[in-house]
Amino acid sequence: MNLPNDPVMLLSFVNTQLRDNYTDLAELAGAYMTDADTLEKKLASINYKYDRKQNQFI
Repeated sequence: MNLPNDPVMLLSFVNTQLRDNYTDLAELAGAYMTDADTLEKKLASINYKYDRKQNQFI
């Protein structure tokens, strides 16, 4: 499965996956064969930052 390209759709998908299936961003990134930094940069473009304590982008 590919990750959504649209940042807003990606945000929704990633936060849902983090909540339901993964303990942290690195685990999610590994499962989707991508880099956590790439995800963070893409979501930073819409002013979201990964919060490790909450395990979600806020």
